Amino acid sequence: MEFSHISVLLGESINALSIKENGIYVDGTAGGGGHSFHIASKLKSGKLIALDRDPDAIKAAGQRLKGLPAEVVQSNFKDFDKVLDSKNIPFIDGMLLDLGVSSHQLDEAERGFSYHNDAPLDMRMAQSGTTAADLVNNLSVEQLSDILSRYGEEKFSFRIAKAIERERNISPIETTARLAEIISSAVPAAARRDGHPARKSFQAIRIAVNGELEALEEVLKKAFYRLNKGGVLAVITFHSLEDRMVKQAFAELTKGCTCPSDFPVCVCGKTPDGKLVSRKPIIPSDSEIKNNPRSRSAKLRAIERIK
Repeated sequence: MEFSHISVLLGESINALSIKENGIYVDGTAGGGGHSFHIASKLKSGKLIALDRDPDAIKAAGQRLKGLPAEVVQSNFKDFDKVLDSKNIPFIDGMLLDLGVSSHQLDEAERGFSYHNDAPLDMRMAQSGTTAADLVNNLSVEQLSDILSRYGEEKFSFRIAKAIERERNISPIETTARLAEIISSAVPAAARRDGHPARKSFQAIRIAVNGELEALEEVLKKAFYRLNKGGVLAVITFHSLEDRMVKQAFAELTKGCTCPSDFPVCVCGKTPDGKLVSRKPIIPSDSEIKNNPRSRSAKLRAIERIK
């Protein structure tokens, strides 16, 4: 299948980066190369480093960026600093992270991300390492329940984990359809009317398989402090867990004086390291959501380094 992915908040994210034609930029989640193409197209003497851990994305981005001042590298975005170090690039002028799952990964059934299609239970973005089936069949009830609760905010996590344990004792759970059926049967009938009953659990398992939140936590401050003065870090999130992490990290970076409120004057001397590009997160327009329903939960937050 051809790698297809509709770039979410495309114009808004490019504007937020305030691209300089001689700047150095990183797209940490190149996908099909949509955002990367528009960044690289604005460069003359500058350069774009486009990263992705999915081999399919690397191939697609390489084709899309051919002839532009861009280099495509297969890497997890949390290791962007190692990539920059290997190329003797100390600082950059901007970095974009478009988090979540690409349309290609969702639509290609055999990748095992979607509960809408029957496929091997995989969910690996890098197409290597531990699969969703490995977790579902080998973790304890307590470990599974914790993943579903923490990463999916699933209130029936323990019931679902017990149902998974019961079914895997009969035979290993190896397909998305069987897992979705087990989850649906474990959720009370009244709760099944609130979207697909497997949605939160599939999100949680995918996040755990790919270490998504750990990677995001690791990269945020590291990326900010690789920015030149005036450089921008822009992040597009798709669920509340990601957005909360980005919001809190940016709040800390834009915080000034930390003296107790009863001090008459500041003695700590701390000033903000960054400033928000927009006070509130930027969300898709009604027309974008109509054209691409998967964009409806997207939020863009961006921060500029000011010293």
